Amino acid sequence: MADADRQKWDARYAAEGAPDEPSAWLTSLDEHLPREGRALDVGGGAGRNAIWLARRGLRVTLVDISPVGLSVAEKRGREAGVTIETLRRDLEEEPLPEGPWDVILQSHYLERPLFRQYPRLLAPNGLLVVEHPTRSNLLRHARPGAAFLLEDGELPSLCAGLSMVRYEEGWTEQGRHDARCLATM
Repeated sequence: MADADRQKWDARYAAEGAPDEPSAWLTSLDEHLPREGRALDVGGGAGRNAIWLARRGLRVTLVDISPVGLSVAEKRGREAGVTIETLRRDLEEEPLPEGPWDVILQSHYLERPLFRQYPRLLAPNGLLVVEHPTRSNLLRHARPGAAFLLEDGELPSLCAGLSMVRYEEGWTEQGRHDARCLATM
């Protein structure tokens, strides 16, 4: 499956490019997020969120399976005047880089077992930022398919061991049904 995932994302980044504006959810958390420290962007693709975090002053590591996406992220980072460390990893098989991390971001990427690692990887008072579509998204959109969606109401249970600072679930301005949270150690 990893090769298929890598090929799919490589092809998508090569053909379509990737959005370069950071997540509206992430930017809405501006007052809560640090301006220094270490940040991990999990499954961050072409780096739109990683670049925003780096512009804030964070030292950002972006982990993704797609070398094409990582190359785009590095190029965009240079153009933005920031440095982003990129790591190519299959997160179904390989571990996340060791912390402590002041911010861990997981946006539109779902690998449920990773949630068990986050409390151990976060620094004291570190923040977990998550944004992902739920099964209700299928009411309006065929993609992503059910296998790649959170169940409605599932996200808080995945964040066990963390304290919820902010949680919302519903239709977004972009027309998706997302679950979003900001949680802390």
